[in-house]
Amino acid sequence: MFLSVFDMFKVGIGPSSSHTMGPMVAAARFLDMMRASPFEFSGLRGSLHGSLAFTGVGHATDRATILGLAGFVPETYDNEKAEAALTSISETHTVSPDGLPPLAFDPKADLVFDYDHTLPGHANGMILMATDAQGDVILRQVFYSIGGGFVLTEEELADGKATDEGAPSVPFPFKSAAEMLEMSKTSGKSIAQMKRDNEVARGCADSFAKGAARLWQVMNDCIERGLKTDGILPGGLKVRRRAKGIYDALIAERGMNLTAPHTINDWMSVYAMAVNEENAAGGQVVTSPTNGAAGVLPAVIRYYLDHVPGASEGQIEDFLLTAAAIGGLVKFNASISGAEAGCQAEVGSASAMAAAGLCAVMGGTPEQVENAAEIALEHHLGMTCDPVAGLVQVPCIERNGLGAIKAVSAASLALRGDGQHFVPLDSVIETMRQTGQDMHEKYKETSLGGLAVNVPNC
Repeated sequence: MFLSVFDMFKVGIGPSSSHTMGPMVAAARFLDMMRASPFEFSGLRGSLHGSLAFTGVGHATDRATILGLAGFVPETYDNEKAEAALTSISETHTVSPDGLPPLAFDPKADLVFDYDHTLPGHANGMILMATDAQGDVILRQVFYSIGGGFVLTEEELADGKATDEGAPSVPFPFKSAAEMLEMSKTSGKSIAQMKRDNEVARGCADSFAKGAARLWQVMNDCIERGLKTDGILPGGLKVRRRAKGIYDALIAERGMNLTAPHTINDWMSVYAMAVNEENAAGGQVVTSPTNGAAGVLPAVIRYYLDHVPGASEGQIEDFLLTAAAIGGLVKFNASISGAEAGCQAEVGSASAMAAAGLCAVMGGTPEQVENAAEIALEHHLGMTCDPVAGLVQVPCIERNGLGAIKAVSAASLALRGDGQHFVPLDSVIETMRQTGQDMHEKYKETSLGGLAVNVPNC
């Protein structure tokens, strides 16, 4: 099983990888299908289903779909151009993507939130349709946004494309943590070294270092923006940005010899909150492995660089490689989608990935790394995804801070041991899958239960 670092960590926009990035990517793919078709198209329609419908407005799913159909993609997204495009589309009821004629599209009439029909393949489903001059549908495609910005058509999902079947082989094709540890023991390589060899085998050798450096640059830039920006987040809840105020207070306290030891938790939290406030504002983030959990891993890297003696930026590649290996196991054997398995699949997975990465760069053995990931994920089991008003703000922003703290604690505990432990990571991943399967739909990113119904939305 192979999932590239650059699949697990993707540069995109907030507030949600599955609800914002995924629909935008799906729309771009649909436009490509139209460009390759012999038909003459005159208009577009679409419908959003399941979680994409229930929390779509709060997650900007409609906005992302409209912009995707206008030709925007997450990698090159420009907010100023996007706002201008949305204004034009609202006035003209037309989109004009490159390589296609102007297409009739009235967002209020042609993009439907279907709350009654969940598509069978995944909780995040959408249908895109192209019409002829008479308004008849002549091209139709079902897409599923399966978490982390990954998108599959219904045919790809049925054919098992998400399982990496039929792809070129890699030298270390581990599909479980047990296989990963056995291959590490046999080869004498670390998890990061095996993961790097797999990347090279898929043709990523020349660009890997540059790509990894860019990922960290975007992550760190996001932290810095969040630490310097205050104000009220969009969406109607009037949630106040807190990262800047906390950061300013922490800086002011430095050198005063009045700081309690537990204040280090505030540093970890503020780095994570800075990212997720930026995400909530629709800023540029890196899926890690999702947007809703995008603050955990960057916060732990920043903690490592700024607060751990002997830390080196030269270790960031190994951190990302190790984290991606763990994230790949979770995605392959369970889920990283909040709509599929609750927040245990998002912040829980992110915490496990960050714990593994930190343990690795602090000298942990493969067994200790696996233990760190296991501890972090185990203690997120059962966590629901219940965003208030469907916005990726409450409880998501603070939850990333706590996920980072758990990741550092898990890595520290694992480093205190010798790698032997009672519960294997594979068992925790399977338990997370089963728990997500059993979890009521109202706790899986629908905003129909939990905090979403017990906290006033104004």
